[in-house]
Amino acid sequence: APETSRGSSTDYQVAEVLAHGYGFATIYYQDIEPDFKGGITHGIRPLFPEADWGAIGAWAFGLSRAMDYLERDAGVDAKRVAVMGHSRLGKTALWAGALDQRFAVVIAGCSGEGGASLARRNYGETIRNLVDVFPYWFSPNYARFADHADQLPVDTHELIALIAPRPVYITGAEDDPWADPRGEFLACVAAGPVFRLLGAQDLGTDQMPALNQPIQHTIGFHYRTGKHEVTRFDWDQFLRFADH
Repeated sequence: APETSRGSSTDYQVAEVLAHGYGFATIYYQDIEPDFKGGITHGIRPLFPEADWGAIGAWAFGLSRAMDYLERDAGVDAKRVAVMGHSRLGKTALWAGALDQRFAVVIAGCSGEGGASLARRNYGETIRNLVDVFPYWFSPNYARFADHADQLPVDTHELIALIAPRPVYITGAEDDPWADPRGEFLACVAAGPVFRLLGAQDLGTDQMPALNQPIQHTIGFHYRTGKHEVTRFDWDQFLRFADH
């Protein structure tokens, strides 16, 4: 679990995770690369000068290196490791899960633009907003589409589809339109054919669910009351999804 945006223990619900029989590990993502403009010089990217990536790529790379360790730890069932992140680290969890098939479950909370929400929908936070404020998160190539989301040759339903047929869980919040929960839901719907092709379940609907009514198939999704944060409701659903 990458560190959440607030980073307090109440974000994690560790006791509940342990009560379900799971272990728990977290990474402080800024140890991989600090999260500010110019942070690249203090992170791992200079070790790979040939790579055209951003900080999110570096953070995802760090998660895979943590997975390397977990595979060597006899106390860990490395076939059942879930990766979870919130907000910018929800984006990171999706990218880590897409690139590294060793993560058995991928959970992204309120990941928004650059995460689960459809970029070409151009609603809430946009590519322009991201590359103006957080240009270091992405490959420089991303900035080419800052004012031309309609010309983006891919979209985030394909990112979600890259995780298939492994389970993936996406969340949005009522008071977080900036992250475009409907765009996240529509991306999950559009990823469905790839999950079906590979013998897994899609969402089973193309209708946005009511608030606090989770859908938990191979693709999971919920849209809850509240704001841009990780809540007890979120953790209850994540654990139910992992148990399933």
